[in-house]
Amino acid sequence: MTPRNERRYSELLRVARVGDDAWLSQYEAARQLDIAVHRVGVLIACGHLVPAENAAGSAGVTIASVQAEKTWRDNATYREKALRLLKDTVGFF
Repeated sequence: MTPRNERRYSELLRVARVGDDAWLSQYEAARQLDIAVHRVGVLIACGHLVPAENAAGSAGVTIASVQAEKTWRDNATYREKALRLLKDTVGFF
């Protein structure tokens, strides 16, 4: 077994490696979604953003998932947002 401090992001989450043209850092994703960086991790854990590595092995998310999340946020009703929050909260526990 690999020591914990030597494990890569992809080994922990089994993420896909994508090209730089399909990848965003978590900081850039947070900026585009206008949220805090830790919230990106929550969205990954809940399945709303797709984790990915770029060619250099850096952790991030796919551009497509960020665009889908942005579209959902722009178009979702208050009720849909509340239901999603409830589902994510229940799923967390």
